[in-house]
Formats: sequence, C-alpha cells, structure tokens
Amino acid sequence: MALKDHTPMMQQYLRIKAQHTDKLLFYRMGDFYELFFEDAEKAVKLLDITLTQRGTSAGEPIKMAGVPYHAADQYLAKLVKLGESVAICEQVGDPTTTKGPVERKVIRIITPGTLTDATLLEDKRDCIVLALASHKLTLGLAWLNLAAGQLRMLETSPNNLMSELERLQPAEILLPESLDASLTLDGSKHTKQLPAWQFDYNSATRSLTKLLGTHDLAGFGCDDLHAALQAAGALLEYVRLTQGTDVTHIKTIQVEREGTYIRMDAATRRNLEISETLRGETSPTLMSLLDTCSTTMGSRLLRHWLHHPLRDYRILQYRLGSVSALMETSGITVPYISIRAHLKRIADIERIAARIALKSARPRDLSGLRDSLIALPEIVAMTTNIASEHITLLAHAMIPENSLVELLQQALLPEPSTLLREGGVIADGYDAELDELRALQNNCGEFLLQLEAREKTRTGIPNLKVEYNRVHGFYIEITHVHSNKIPSDYRRRQTLKNAERYVTPELQAFENKALTARDQALAREKYLYETLLVKLSAYSSHLQNIAQSVAEIDVLSTFAERAQLLNYTTPVFTEEAVIEIQAGRHPVVESQVNHYISNDAHLGAGETGRRQMLIITGPNMGGKSTYMRQTALIALLAHCGSFVPATHARIGPIDQIFTRIGASDDLAGGRSTFMVEMTEMANILRNATSQSLVLVDEIGRGTSTFDGLALAFAIARYLLTKNQSYTLFATHYFELTRLGEEFEQAANVHLGAVEHKQHIVFLHTVNEGPASQSYGLHVAALAGVPAPVIKAAQKILTKLEQENISNNPQLDLFSEPTDTTIQFSETFHPIFSHLSKLLPDELSPKEALEHLYTLKSMLNKD
Repeated sequence: MALKDHTPMMQQYLRIKAQHTDKLLFYRMGDFYELFFEDAEKAVKLLDITLTQRGTSAGEPIKMAGVPYHAADQYLAKLVKLGESVAICEQVGDPTTTKGPVERKVIRIITPGTLTDATLLEDKRDCIVLALASHKLTLGLAWLNLAAGQLRMLETSPNNLMSELERLQPAEILLPESLDASLTLDGSKHTKQLPAWQFDYNSATRSLTKLLGTHDLAGFGCDDLHAALQAAGALLEYVRLTQGTDVTHIKTIQVEREGTYIRMDAATRRNLEISETLRGETSPTLMSLLDTCSTTMGSRLLRHWLHHPLRDYRILQYRLGSVSALMETSGITVPYISIRAHLKRIADIERIAARIALKSARPRDLSGLRDSLIALPEIVAMTTNIASEHITLLAHAMIPENSLVELLQQALLPEPSTLLREGGVIADGYDAELDELRALQNNCGEFLLQLEAREKTRTGIPNLKVEYNRVHGFYIEITHVHSNKIPSDYRRRQTLKNAERYVTPELQAFENKALTARDQALAREKYLYETLLVKLSAYSSHLQNIAQSVAEIDVLSTFAERAQLLNYTTPVFTEEAVIEIQAGRHPVVESQVNHYISNDAHLGAGETGRRQMLIITGPNMGGKSTYMRQTALIALLAHCGSFVPATHARIGPIDQIFTRIGASDDLAGGRSTFMVEMTEMANILRNATSQSLVLVDEIGRGTSTFDGLALAFAIARYLLTKNQSYTLFATHYFELTRLGEEFEQAANVHLGAVEHKQHIVFLHTVNEGPASQSYGLHVAALAGVPAPVIKAAQKILTKLEQENISNNPQLDLFSEPTDTTIQFSETFHPIFSHLSKLLPDELSPKEALEHLYTLKSMLNKD
C-alpha cells in the first residue's frame, strides 16, 4: 500500500523499517519496545510473547507485540543467540514541543558478532565478528573482538578456511556477495553477505590509516595483505554502522602469520575436547579443568591460549619461568595464592574500557573500574619479590595513572545507581550546579524554615506560616487578624475562612526551582556523565594495557595453582626431533577417575634411530584412545606455557597436531561415516610434515574388512615413508603389526589386559610388542549384550579360528603361506586329481587338446 494511506505513526515506523528490512525493529513507545506487522509475528515465535492488535492503518489491523523497556536485555540476549539482528529505535525528539509522532531514529544495531553489553555477552568467551575477502587465490580474514578492541587479520588458502573458523569460532561472518557462501558451509555460523564495493582495497586502507592515525600501514606489517585489508575495511564500516559511532578504542592491528601457532584442524579441536566435549558440552574439558581463573578476563585469555598454542620457545619460556616463580615460597605463603585472592576483586576492565569508548558504559561499570584501579597497586606490591622479569613487566603495566583514578573518585558516588536515568550517579562536590539542584530537593524544608523566620521578623506576624501542598504549591499563610501587616510584595494566592495565602517573588522563584529541580538534576547528571565518558575515552589504550596484564598474571597464577594441586611438572623444549614423555597422564580423564595409570611415550630421535610410529594394539576399552590423546594434550599444554601432567616431558619442534579419532557422519552434507573418515585422513596425508603429531584411531573400520585393512596398511606406510610424522596409530588389524618388523622407525606397543574367570581386567598399561587378542566379546558382555548372543558369537569365533590357515592370533592376510605345496584331494573334485598328474611341458598339442576335452566332459558329467 502507499505510505500516505497509513497513519502518521505507521508512516514513521515504515520509513525506518525500510532501512532495516533484514532486522527486527524495536520501536520505542513509552515504556515498551514495540514490533509491528511481520516483525511482530516473527518475534512472537522466537520470544514466546503475545501477539495483539492495535487499531488499523490503511484499513488493515496493526499486528503488534512488545517487550518492556526495562527488561529488554533478556529478550535481546535470546534473539542474538538465535542469530537475529535487532535495530534499536529510540525517541530523540521532545514530546512537549512536537506535533504529531515524536521523532525517532535507530541509535544502535545489535548483531551476534558486535555485542558489548555485559548482559548480552558470555563472561568467559570472546564475541568475534569476522569478515572474509578473496584476492587472486588467497583468502583474507579480518576479525574483531569489539568488546576488547582487538583487531586481527591473516591471509590463508581456501583449504585452511574451516580450520581457521573452528579456531576463531566467530559469532558472525561477513562475506562479499561475489564470494561463494558455500565456502563457509558449517551450519553453525551466522553469515551475512554485503555489497562487493564495501570490500574495496583503497577505501579500506584509508579507513584504517585514519583510525590508527598513521600515514600508512607498513608499521603494522599488513601493507602487503591485500585480501585481509579488504576484509578489514568492510568489517570496520559494518561495526561503525551497527554501533552508531566510530570504534576509537581500536589502537592497533595484530597480524598473524603462518607458523605463529601450532595448527589444528576442526576435527582435531573437537577430538581433543579442548573447550567442548564431542557432545557439545562445556564440561568435562581441558578448559573446564584448568579454568579456576579469578577474573573473567583471565578465563577468556586462557581459552585463547588453549586454542592458540605457540611455537615461539622464547615466549613459552617466559611463561614457564613465571609459573615457576609464582610457585616459589616467599615468607610464609606462596605468591600465587595471595595474588589470586586479590584478583577476585578486579572487574572486567577490558570490556568496561570498550564500553567507555563506545559511550555505552553504565554507572556500575565505572564504579567497578574505579574500585579495581584502586585495588591494583596492592596486587602490584605482591609481585616485588617474585624472581621473574616477565612478572615484573606485567606488574609495571598494571599501575594505573593517578589522574584516571582521581577523576573516577571525584566524579562518582561510592555506590552509584544501576541506571543513569534514576540519578544518584555523580558525586557531591563534582559540579556546583548539580549540587545546587540537589540542595533544592534535599534541603527544601530547611529553606522554608529559614524563609518563615525571616518573614516573621520582617512583618512582625508571630503566627505566619510557610507551607506546601500539591495543589497550590508553596505559600505563606496569614490569619485575618494580621491582614493590616501584610507587605506590599505579597501576592494573594488563595482565600480561606480565617486566613489568606500569599506568595512572594522570592518564594515563587524558589518554587519554580524546587519543582523542576529533579528533572534539571537528572538532565545535568546525564550531561556530566556523558562528559565523563569522553574524558575517560582518552585512557582507552592505558586501560587495555592494564586489562591485558591483569589477564596474563591471572592465567599464569592459575597455571601455578593447577600445577601444584594436580602435580604437573615443567616441560623441556629442545630442537631435537623428539617427543619424550615419562609417566604421562590424560589431564581430564585423570580428574574423573580415582586412580589413573600413567604411561610413557617416546617418539623421534633415539639411540636406535628415529622412532617415528607407535602401532598401538589392545582391547577395546583398554585405553588406546586415551593414551593417544594424552600425548597430544601434553604437547598442547606445553606450547601454551603450562606445566604438564607427567614426571618428565621433553618436546621438540611441532608444527601441527592432527587427529582421526571416532566415528561420525555428516548427513546434511551428504557424507557417510566412512566418507568423513577418509576426508579427514586425506587432509592429514596431504598436509602432515615430519614435525607434525598425528593420531590415527581405527582407520578403515567403516568399510569391508579387506578394503579397510588394505587402506589402513597403505595409510600407515604412507605416513612412515612420505609424511614421516610423529604418529600414534591405534588399530585392531593385527596385520599392521608387521610394519614393526618391516620398518625400524615403527614400533609395536599394546595396552595390557588379562582374563580372570570369564571376565576381562583392563590394566591400562602400555607395554612393548603387539597384543595377543582384542577381547571384543568380553567388551560386548560388559556393554550388556545378552548372554545368548555372546555364546553364539563365541562359537562362531572358535569355528573361524579353527579354519584360519595361519598360526597368528588373528587372520594375517599379508603373511606368507606356511607350505607352498598345494595338496589336492578327491574330496574337492576329481578334476583336481586329474590336473595334478598332468605334465604340460611333455604334452603334444594333440594330447593337450584331448586332456582339455576330458576335463570338460568331467565338468559336464558332474
């Protein structure tokens, strides 16, 4: 319908909605955010609220749904989790001077990747918005943690995209319309396509240099990243539009290069259960075990470290040295204990600093910041005797500027109100005008008493009263007896039976001030608060540095606490090609059981050469997968700068960790379990190097026995001869144990188990040599398979073993026959006897033809 056919209110709504067609529009009306028409119907389904109707517009009922203004955050949080974007439309006009609908405009757009409000964000997880762009054969990634003011970028090949997305886990992805959206097929990301012109390289360069206040970008090491800069430009413009302001708290760009971190693909991160279990739960995981951080900043940094294990030994040694220093006894206490206790008083400085820069910080944010900054010097003092240069540098960066602390102390009340609109935020003595307005509210009675005393003296009327009521306001009441003493400046306001009520110019001026003082005080506080945010924005970089230092000291102190409580030891890094672990333990499994059996693992350089592959056999439930995973997790923890669950760990250079563990399908993507298995294996075989750690568990089990065995054998050979990676290869194919005889760099180990009275006892110990059997029927019985099924399976197994032509514990398809002479028997068929007597070299052509007819007649007769 034509816009003119609608009511003025709906015309305003529809004009604003036309600019935000892909978002839900929260349209402020009084104490509610209202949604209309299609938005209302959609919100009813998503938020479980009531759909109503309010009059008509253009002859049609107006469908409407709303949420209370004061409770909007909980609804916004739900919408964002569902991947929706919301445009917040507020009243910006003055209702007292406006004819028709009050002017409104969208002041902010909330999207899944641009959250900064504390009520919408997860405390222990970063919220990231990421943009993608392509240039030639390269993909450029730029991502922003808006709540922390951190902008990063890198360039990579399209083959690595899914690994990077799994590492970064962005809440929202921005793509140019020209880029194929199928690149991000994962099903778990909120993707938005933008016009291609927003990814213009020249515009991006201008925007970044203006934001960072530099002539060019060479100083940040990104001037050669064409695709990444395109993505960064679109990303910044998107954030500026959603926030309604420039992101001035972004002070630098961090460029990631290949080789900075140990690479892990998406399957590896899932299989190692770093921060999520295979079922998608947050516990029990490596993160849930280690995260006893005192601050939410520390928890987020810990998560980042676990997903970004470093290869730079220099930084890792700084971290390990700091952890050791924090564990050394100083006086009667251990440093990390007192530091962790005091860190619990520190607010989320990182996110508060971002909200200050975006002008969205609330009063309690600022009071929390003030109290945290006041507490920091005490924590800094606790580090003075810690023998760690790294800790000293972090502590020095935590010292707040005096001017910042003084500004917050002077400007804020000790316990400010939660919301600015309630007043009670700015401290007394900070602003003279505000003090006067508050005095009018708080000292009204005292003023009236003083005025009454003065007027009694001036007029000589002893029973003169100065009073107030809601109908007539302030007045002076005088009885008729003293009417002859009334001064000339008195003006009659009301006549009573026995008295008259008057006002004076002074009283009328006071009344005007007193009755408007609250509104004026609230307006003044709002102005002073906004001015305060502008002043605090100048300290953005300083606050970010403080936050980063607090977070790192928190994580290092947590590493110290975990190491001491869980009995972890310092890993040793070496340039030798070796992974040497003594009495290693799986950190998460260990925390879930009463008694964990530790095991050694040795790969790489040794006295007998390079031990490159461990072929691991043994029963199901025996601990093969746990043993492999614990090796990877120990290496991962070491490269995060943490102590490790082992009595000794010596680790050489590692560039990547790969896993092929478990069975899962991708039905939505049209991939069977075996297809997923082979896809992951192909990625490993194509990308693993001699410095990669590869975990392979039960490869080839998703197809027929012969196909699977052939694939497993070929894959193991390829890893040995071509990739030459550190490999843990678990299998039930006993034939693969022959690789230990064929290749000196391959060794057989097995998980121990014993039978006792028809039952199996898992020893969980890793021993040299291959296993004797797989104990599959025992495990099936433990799983609850009915006894008749187990008995039937036992009979079939016995029959198969009796028919086995080999003496090996399992059928060995790759072994040589024990007797090369084939004995023919009449029980097979008489033709075999006839053939065995023939001597082909002594037959003439005619005789050969006669024997051929004889054989044919024997077959026909049969």
